[in-house]
Amino acid sequence: MKLSNGVEWALHCCVTLSQSRDPVPATRLAELHGTPPAYLAKHLQALSRAGVVRSTPGQVGGYALTRPAHAIPVLEVVRAVDGADPAYRCTELRQRGPIAVPAERCARPCAIARAMAAAESAWAAALEGITVADLAAAIDADSEGTAMAAVRGWLTADHG
Repeated sequence: MKLSNGVEWALHCCVTLSQSRDPVPATRLAELHGTPPAYLAKHLQALSRAGVVRSTPGQVGGYALTRPAHAIPVLEVVRAVDGADPAYRCTELRQRGPIAVPAERCARPCAIARAMAAAESAWAAALEGITVADLAAAIDADSEGTAMAAVRGWLTADHG
C-alpha cells in the first residue's frame, strides 16, 4: 500500500496541533515541518472537510483539532487525505481469457480479492486503534521526553 506524502504531513500537523491551545496558521505548520505551504494548506483543507481540524479565520486564526487528540484515530487522518477507496480493486480477471469462469460461478470474490480485503481490513483496524495522542506520546518517548516540549516551545515563541 502506498500513501501520499500528504498523509505524513497531515499526521505531523495533527500531532503538532495536539500540543497547542491556540489555532496555528498553516504557514507556521509548514515552516515547522519544512513543507511547501500551498501543498500543506491543501491537506489541511482536506482535514477540515473531514472534520478533523477546524479553520479559524483572522489575525489570530489558523487550524485547531476539532476534538481531543485521543479521540482522533490515525485512520481518519489517512482517509481524509488519501480517500477511503480500497487499495486493491478486483477486475474479475478470472472471468476473462481462454479459460474464463462463467459469471454465475463467481458468487463470491476470488481468493486473491479475499486475501487483499483481509489485509486491508487488518491495516485499517491497526490504524483505527492508534490515535493522534498515541503518536504524540510515542514521538515523545522516542525523544526521551523532549519532542513535545520542543514543539510547544516553538509554537509559543515569536517567529515574527
